[in-house]
Amino acid sequence: MGLVGVQENGNREMGLSGVSLGSKNKYRRMDSELTEEDDASQSHHHQLSNSTRKYVFACAVFASLNSVLLGYDVGVMSGAIIFIQEDLKITKVQEEVLVGSLSVVSLLGSLAGGRTSDVIGRKWTMGLAAIVFQTGAAVMTLAPSFQILMVGRLLAGIGIGFGVMIAPVYIAEISPTVARGSLTSFPEIFINLGILLGYVSNYAFSSFPVHTNWRIMLAVGILPSVFIAFALFVIPESPRWLVMQNRVEEARSVLLKTNENQIEVEERLAEIQEAAGIANAEKYEEKAVWRELLKPSPSLRRMLVTGFGIQCFQQITGIDATVYYSPEIFKGAGIEGNSNLLAATVAVGVTKTVFILVAIFLIDKLGRKPLLYISTIGMTLCLFSLAFTSTFLGKGNVGIALAVLSVCGNVAFFSVGIGPVCWVLTSEIFPLRLRAQAAALGAVGNRVCSGLVAMSFLSVADAITVGGTFFIFSVMSALSVAFVYMFVPETKGKSLEQIELLFKNEHEWQKAEVELGDVEHLVQKE
Repeated sequence: MGLVGVQENGNREMGLSGVSLGSKNKYRRMDSELTEEDDASQSHHHQLSNSTRKYVFACAVFASLNSVLLGYDVGVMSGAIIFIQEDLKITKVQEEVLVGSLSVVSLLGSLAGGRTSDVIGRKWTMGLAAIVFQTGAAVMTLAPSFQILMVGRLLAGIGIGFGVMIAPVYIAEISPTVARGSLTSFPEIFINLGILLGYVSNYAFSSFPVHTNWRIMLAVGILPSVFIAFALFVIPESPRWLVMQNRVEEARSVLLKTNENQIEVEERLAEIQEAAGIANAEKYEEKAVWRELLKPSPSLRRMLVTGFGIQCFQQITGIDATVYYSPEIFKGAGIEGNSNLLAATVAVGVTKTVFILVAIFLIDKLGRKPLLYISTIGMTLCLFSLAFTSTFLGKGNVGIALAVLSVCGNVAFFSVGIGPVCWVLTSEIFPLRLRAQAAALGAVGNRVCSGLVAMSFLSVADAITVGGTFFIFSVMSALSVAFVYMFVPETKGKSLEQIELLFKNEHEWQKAEVELGDVEHLVQKE
């Protein structure tokens, strides 16, 4: 899962303008001659023992469990809404509000999550997210009316807002550099796994009585809370949060578990202390943090544009419309019967989950930016194909086949790139003192765009047809390709502290990417 292989640019990372940060943090040109001592040191840094790999892997898995809740809710609601509509007699507008409100309300959790995680810690914020979500899920399961169902939906949305914001931040802060990209993608894996489980649940319980089946579907989402409760007593606190609390020895203890080389641990600890401001006895107050975000420096402004922009593009390309309303899309293409519709959505879920696994293997090898190019270009083609199919081919075997292939292709390209890379970038690029709040802002943008798409899709499709709606999504996806080219740097193989330096000069990442490629070529020749 990206932990076993040796990366060419590992924990003696490549800095700006082709500089390498050595044991004493001195700069030198990347294209200078590599000594045997440097090679031996790099090789030692790259290697992680089995016990360390397993420990870091377990931390990433447990931290990602909240993401199953979000994925399950998204997947299960796509099918449960069919039976809720039949049982509670809700209107199409109420259906849109029920589906999309979770994403909009989750911004409250995301906004509160940054400050909460700075106060009580990263891992206990994950525990709070699970408690709030499970309360909402229980209320929805027992809801006798649309109004009570909405109360549960709002609670679940707040819990999800906490969860989607904090998991990538925690994993990025605890992971060794060589595996950070793969590990930070874990929440996206678990979102996709949750979506697949939701689709399977829809299909499995669809034959139950209408008054019962959707309640069972929603109730199954409560089960992950048992594993999350266990996880809180297994995973450590983020070493970077511990340093921010001046608990340096505890931070060193955690780093020794995830970076087994003592010298490297001290290097990382010194970098974290400097980033946190402890080395200079600086202390950042909450007001100062938000003041800095609202009146950013040029480098921070570039970070915010990159982080907030990629989060918004992840959603305005219509992935939630594809996932939430796939039964409606397939019904419009000509598939008949609830069981057939739900079976087709299972195929979408399997595709989405398989390709997120592909991304995990590639993200620390191929890099973030190449995956984003593959993803956004592929999505643009698939969205255009779906729009063309829905508009011109109508119902029939060819139309059904192309619609299913286009939807599956769209979620495949999403999962291999912008789906996971979006969260990786947001958790990497911001300075430590601002990371939680800035990541929260990115999550807010993501959830707002998700909610707008989910709450408007049916109405817009009625106004301009499903095909016309997907033509708009394809244009948005084409714009995302340009955004990636202009605003997203390559962060593969750099420490979080080096990535912060990368944004000091808006042209620096282009130079660093070229020289990083040169050094990788030199190392391979060695």
